[in-house]
Amino acid sequence: MKKIVVVLCVLMFNVSCSQGKKEIIGKTEFQQELNAFYKDASTSPLTKKDLKTFKALEFFPVNEKLKVTASFKLTPEAKAFKMATSTTRTPMYRCYGIATFTINGKEFSLEIYQSQDPEKDPEYKDYLFLPFTDETNGFASYGGGRYIDLKIPSGNTIEINFNNAYNPYCAYNDRYSCPIPPRVNFLATEINAGVKAYKKH
Repeated sequence: MKKIVVVLCVLMFNVSCSQGKKEIIGKTEFQQELNAFYKDASTSPLTKKDLKTFKALEFFPVNEKLKVTASFKLTPEAKAFKMATSTTRTPMYRCYGIATFTINGKEFSLEIYQSQDPEKDPEYKDYLFLPFTDETNGFASYGGGRYIDLKIPSGNTIEINFNNAYNPYCAYNDRYSCPIPPRVNFLATEINAGVKAYKKH
């Protein structure tokens, strides 16, 4: 009888432990990491109210055709400028280079920026910022455009994975100040990849 009780206790403990683990949803490592970030109250941009019911972000199906290798032309003569945001804040950026690529037989170009913040974390010194808009904005994706984080490439090409496009924090919480993608970075096509528009549940 004692052995049965012990076994039952062990089983109950294992079940409770498995139930206590929070499953991180996502079909790719990017999706899993982003969902984990948004679930964590210490890092999530979600409001406290929305965080209580948050399960996962909605993503477009992964589309390998929207992972492109772009030619990358550096723009060393480009001057720093104040990028408009959703508030009066105007962070300094410089166009680091121009990426040119083809999607569905059409050629597009996007400016890729580097932060000029003198106090930026040294850990991110090799990072580049790609804000863009496309024809899904305001419908399937966030109306204010989306972002992609990149690293400075070693050659004259750069990989752009639109499946890793994510929303500005402003899509979830209006207390944030978010860069507005420059008009030159509008893509006259639908980029059905990355994070979809946020819908509260």
